[in-house]
Amino acid sequence: MRNNRTTGPLVSFALAALLLSTVTACGQEARGGSRYRPDTGKGGTIGLAMPTKASERWIADGQNMAKQFQKAGYRTDLQYGDNKVENQIAQLENMITKGRKLLVVAAIDGSALTEVLQRAHDAGIPVISYDRLILGTPNVDYYASFDNERVGELMATYIVGKLKLGAPSKDPDAKKHNIELFAGSPNDNNTKYFWNGALKVLQPYLASGQLVVRSGQTKMNQATTLDWDGGTAQKRMDDLISKNYGDQRVDAVLSPYDGISIGIISALKSAGYGTKSQPLPVVTGQDAELASVKSIIGGEQTQTVYKDTRKLAAQAVAMSDAVLNGKKPQVNNTTDYDNGKKVVPSYLLKPVSIDKSNTRLLVDEGYFTAGQLR
Repeated sequence: MRNNRTTGPLVSFALAALLLSTVTACGQEARGGSRYRPDTGKGGTIGLAMPTKASERWIADGQNMAKQFQKAGYRTDLQYGDNKVENQIAQLENMITKGRKLLVVAAIDGSALTEVLQRAHDAGIPVISYDRLILGTPNVDYYASFDNERVGELMATYIVGKLKLGAPSKDPDAKKHNIELFAGSPNDNNTKYFWNGALKVLQPYLASGQLVVRSGQTKMNQATTLDWDGGTAQKRMDDLISKNYGDQRVDAVLSPYDGISIGIISALKSAGYGTKSQPLPVVTGQDAELASVKSIIGGEQTQTVYKDTRKLAAQAVAMSDAVLNGKKPQVNNTTDYDNGKKVVPSYLLKPVSIDKSNTRLLVDEGYFTAGQLR
């Protein structure tokens, strides 16, 4: 009994210390190495929910927005979901609980955020959908992206030009070229826009027989690449080559993203492409990622679509600032982006096709330095 009485105050003190440390820990949050502090920025704190750090473009998007929001007088809470929907939902819930003034969301799965965005709406928190349209909810205020159908058109138009197909023709003597088609992730709404834009250009050539998909996989659901994963694309390309191209050559591959393109090229090289006697086919891409731009300069990947994410970040910041100050953001499309519950007012930026002839543009615009492209 005596021992119990003498240790009681020590136990109480230890419990108090534990409680204090717990409260302190709850007031901390990873934010690029900094600790969470109450909203003291001029405009409060903005929640930035990005999908993954596996792609350099999403790292750049998050960093660009954080810098530009901070320059505009806001604090930022930047989180990456590691391509796991449950992670992104938990991060958004945390942002809502902490009273973020506005959420900018690049969704991992555009159809999986209905409930959490209802919570945001109930808390009076506006939502900007970033690059990937959020689906199935009225609780999206604005959408900032690129003209994604145009992205697909640029890829396909490049293939048509590079193969010198000319106008669609059913002339039986017209030269035929073999092409295989890849699409983006099935849970990303942009995938259908890229695909539709590309197929709008390619379909007449498929119908005329000037382009032949030897695998027969001409539907989007046959060509999708979960999570835009290069390894998944590489395995599929390996399979397509082994089953369909024993004595035939692949002349072109429609690829909707640089990471996928790298995987495709790895499969092609493993199958013997990339030599003088068997050159690589035309391979498209998107995002002008550094590794792919260097691949283009080195003569492997053929083309990519440049989307200046600094400009997209600036547009998202301008939209957000307008909303938070009771103003109407600038938009240039109010008809095309129906998420199933509403047509989301949108601002679309223009993409640019890049190949070996104009990679200098990326240096001239400060996207990369000349040293990075060596």
